[in-house]
Amino acid sequence: MSGVFERIYNVVSAIPKGKVATYGQVAMLAGNPRWARVVGYALHNNPKPGVIPCHRVVNREGRVAEAFAFGGGNRQRELLEAEGIIFEKDGTVDLTKYGM
Repeated sequence: MSGVFERIYNVVSAIPKGKVATYGQVAMLAGNPRWARVVGYALHNNPKPGVIPCHRVVNREGRVAEAFAFGGGNRQRELLEAEGIIFEKDGTVDLTKYGM
């Protein structure tokens, strides 16, 4: 499984500052579009939180994870806002504007 996680971490590491990707996009780019849940598991176990920017991964609706592994959904939102991402009134990220 670590090979899969490495592929996921490589994809997530390539998400530019100020952009986001969905779990499904990361899964597809890592080699299997059915790995969206695996992506979530891998990011929850991120071995390098300051290096692998797991905060840049949102769900298919552009919502942050309520159970963000490194401080909850509010922390994920704070990290994204610090990169210039503006949230909509409904709490989502505009994927057409900020998606990779």
